[in-house]
Amino acid sequence: MKDNSSIYYIGGSKGGVGKSLFAFALTDYLLNKNRNVLLVDTDTDNPDVFKAHDSLTLPNLRCEMNALDDADGWAELLDTVQRYPEHAVVINAAARTKASTANYGEIMQGALREMRRELAVFWLMNRHRDSVELLHSFQQAFPDTAIHACRNGCFGEPERFDLYNASKTREAIEQTGKTLDFPVVANRVADWLYSRRMSIRAACPEMPFGTRAELERWRGRCANMFDRVLTEPKPETPEGEPEQSGVEPEKPEAGTPATGPENPEREPETAGTEPENPEAGA
Repeated sequence: MKDNSSIYYIGGSKGGVGKSLFAFALTDYLLNKNRNVLLVDTDTDNPDVFKAHDSLTLPNLRCEMNALDDADGWAELLDTVQRYPEHAVVINAAARTKASTANYGEIMQGALREMRRELAVFWLMNRHRDSVELLHSFQQAFPDTAIHACRNGCFGEPERFDLYNASKTREAIEQTGKTLDFPVVANRVADWLYSRRMSIRAACPEMPFGTRAELERWRGRCANMFDRVLTEPKPETPEGEPEQSGVEPEKPEAGTPATGPENPEREPETAGTEPENPEAGA
């Protein structure tokens, strides 16, 4: 999931678990990486994410609204994705999409494979049992997809998500995905973003100093979380071997003897010339 062809689906199948705020954070992260981004808000009843970002005049950002309530909605989404082959796609899924995901998710997976677009899911959770059950149902609809379970910090510390932490669902998730911890955001920051319907990028320069400092702290913690799954890991250097600089040593020209301890540099001899005899002609 490192190039512009990636599809990021932000789900949770119920309201109030932090999907919209997560979409704000992920879009901001990708834009800061200079990625081309297509943001699709499927919550057409309350499209806060769309309205907050559609006013940004950025050449690498496109915003769309697309309901996923029926087969036509899923077809329109796939058409939209196909129109932007060089954009990473962020899909903010509405809470009401549980039934349609189960009915049409297989069609979406097949179409994305045909388009050679890779899908990853970020699943927002609270500490309730239904969060785990909804995640399990989604796994069954998308069995071959990397799903990252995101414990939302506003509902407590990671160890308090005991139903998820001890579940077989977690074991299944971590075979192809990761368990992430979505950092809690200060109330003053969340209030500013939602009340003004502003993206993180637009809000940052307008915030009071203290609020902006809180936003930047949260922004950095979110970036660390996303780096765990969206950044190409550096290749490991075998122990005891120096890292390669990436620059090849110069090779001697053909016919030139190598120099070094075993081949000391010598004065060239002139072919066919005998050494001078100081007594010649005496």
